[in-house]
Amino acid sequence: MGRGRRHRGSTSKRNQIENSNDDNVRKPLKSEASFDSNNLQKPICSNLHFEEYYKEQRIVKAQEWDSFMEFLRKPLPAAFRVYSNGQFCDEIRLKLENDFMISLQAEAIESGELEAIKPLPWYPKNLAWHSNFSRKEIRKNQTLERFHEFLKLETEVGNMTRQESVSMVPPLFLDVHPDHFVLDMCAAPGSKTFQLLEIIHESSEPGSLPNGMVVANDVDYKRSNLLIHQTKRTCTTNLMVTNNEGQHFPSCNTKRTLSVASETNPHPIDQLLFDRVLCDVPCSGDGTLRKAPDIWRRWNSGSGNGLHSLQVVLAMRGLSLLKVGGRMVYSTCSMNPIEDEAVVAEILRTCGCSVELVDVSDKLPELIRRPGLTKWKVHDRGGWYRSYKDVPKSQRDGVLRSMFPSGKSDKDSSGGKNSYEEMASISSDESAEEVCDLPLELCMRILPHDQNTGGFFIAVLHKVSPLPDFQEKVTQKRNLSTRNNINSSEKSSSYEAVSDTVVTKPEEGTEEIVLEATVSENGFEPPEMESTCDEGIVELAQKLDDIEGKREVPSMQGKWKGLYPVVFLRDQTVINGIKTFYGIKDESFPLYGHLVTRNSDISSHGNVKRIYYVSKAVKNVLELNFAVGKPLKISSVGLKMFEKQSAKECEANCCSFRITSEGLPVILPYMTKQILYATMADFKNLLQQKSIKFLDFIHPQIGEKAAELALGSCVMVLVDVSQLGSEQFKVNSSTIAIGCWKGKASLTVMVTTVDCHQLIQRLSDRSKEKEKAENCFKTAETA
Repeated sequence: MGRGRRHRGSTSKRNQIENSNDDNVRKPLKSEASFDSNNLQKPICSNLHFEEYYKEQRIVKAQEWDSFMEFLRKPLPAAFRVYSNGQFCDEIRLKLENDFMISLQAEAIESGELEAIKPLPWYPKNLAWHSNFSRKEIRKNQTLERFHEFLKLETEVGNMTRQESVSMVPPLFLDVHPDHFVLDMCAAPGSKTFQLLEIIHESSEPGSLPNGMVVANDVDYKRSNLLIHQTKRTCTTNLMVTNNEGQHFPSCNTKRTLSVASETNPHPIDQLLFDRVLCDVPCSGDGTLRKAPDIWRRWNSGSGNGLHSLQVVLAMRGLSLLKVGGRMVYSTCSMNPIEDEAVVAEILRTCGCSVELVDVSDKLPELIRRPGLTKWKVHDRGGWYRSYKDVPKSQRDGVLRSMFPSGKSDKDSSGGKNSYEEMASISSDESAEEVCDLPLELCMRILPHDQNTGGFFIAVLHKVSPLPDFQEKVTQKRNLSTRNNINSSEKSSSYEAVSDTVVTKPEEGTEEIVLEATVSENGFEPPEMESTCDEGIVELAQKLDDIEGKREVPSMQGKWKGLYPVVFLRDQTVINGIKTFYGIKDESFPLYGHLVTRNSDISSHGNVKRIYYVSKAVKNVLELNFAVGKPLKISSVGLKMFEKQSAKECEANCCSFRITSEGLPVILPYMTKQILYATMADFKNLLQQKSIKFLDFIHPQIGEKAAELALGSCVMVLVDVSQLGSEQFKVNSSTIAIGCWKGKASLTVMVTTVDCHQLIQRLSDRSKEKEKAENCFKTAETA
């Protein structure tokens, strides 16, 4: 079990491994990886069982084995990505190319490397970079201190994100468009979600919000907070973060939910389906050995076996939520075929002709990857098994037929033979190895020694037609299993849709999203999971039920304890006050119906503290969620646009809601009031001084304009001296602006210290570059 992400998308993943496969999970033997007694901080990177397992699976040729193991034992080089939609994207990329690539070269040569840092050749536009130094070396090496500080600052302000290079691959194969609805099923810590949002915004029209959205789901509320922080700097109105179990993620189908609201108020969408689904499932994580060497000590084959069932169910749920014609990427950070090819094979067998693997061999040609396996074995405490018929019945609790290449059960294998003929067949075929007849070579396996990365597995799936109609049998089986695990008094509501009215009294000026709820055992509508009457998937569903029956009840049950309901802001006084104060025309940037808040942001007196803006797509999904009884556990939605600012000097015509730093880039193009244009000198001076009196501006006319602004929140926009006083200036993606507060005699910056420091540094670099260019031009002119 490799990294933190292995516990995403479903409740109690650790319990699922420990409780469901006690027979399969061995305690590490003395011969396995252990810690060096002389240095307790440094693990020994070896595990005899790991080596035996992967040699037997033949994921690499014999002549490559030593190189494969050598790279696995090395620390993972640091990798990072430049935010493509950031204001300073080009400048950061040039600094990497023209500064650090050169200045760090000596250190690289001393370490025996050809290059210190280099762009990943397969990532578009040189936006992703690979360092030949590990993260520890970058932190500890004094020579790399300037580079380390650069990475820290740019990451903190959101211009850059640190991310393992192989983790950047799955979103690139999704082929996301700006109008797509995208689901990231197991999203925390959020690096891939960040990428998906980048792609949606990058390809949309400048100055307009994309028509699509990303739903980032993770069952762990605490980990989703990290996801929210990670994506905060994208300044997006097109994100919704949810805390549902991935295998139970609701489709919010109004046709299946008895709701008066859905009948009387038809919505733009009647079901939550997605154009793209990223199913990056919880896994054993042995592809991350280089950055999490403690896995060496804990690794055993039972981890992968224990997660196989969950991975199949998660992938099947992802496909059921996918629109016909849509694309899903299934990925793991495991090299284990039981978690990789075996899962994909089971998906294809279950879905028949409705789902197919996509050949993406012509995409990202510089990315070195290997085709998926078509042959593998299954290992358990009883040893190695070539086919399901070899597995003793006592072991079939932990070894499923779906783990094998053919996916055949005893019945399928015997082909109608009597017991004597079957035993003879088993004896004669004892050395035969199963081969999967599905095109698994279209899957991709990325191995560490090919390009100095971690390990990863990716499969791209296309939904050709609706999935087979196989819901009923498995639903009955899951219901029976679930009912066996609850008290008899609760049986009547187990996975049966029971209409129950939840009466809540919304605060004045707000409209509660949830007025009517569908109650079931888990507090929401039963999963409309498309499954199969095929013996295999029923077996897997039964296995998952057994696992779930043993787990502890999570704390966030019932009405989503700890998650406050989202409410639409309907207070016309507040909305009209914001529109008038900032000069926003509703037709160009509609506020009504797009502003939301949370109950936690409403004071006991009914005053709203924070207001979030949501795109049209997110608005439609919120309304759909309301119509079907709030099955989505929403932990974050939209972009924080306005925040209550208490100021004694606010007058009657002063708007008490200031524009937030993250909301400013979105709303600025639509503002016609409370804007102050300033030159570089005054702009930098304000950042450095934090507060300046109107009389102290370098350019007096700027101070005069500042004095004319209404008291309260305003925006300072950086312009060239020649543009000062011009009303023809148009805001675009490269415009630099900061939020300020206009007092009676001074202007105060409303930006964090870190943001101020980063902006000052960036403007200084820009001034130097401009001066250098002017000098070069003068020299050329003189010559």
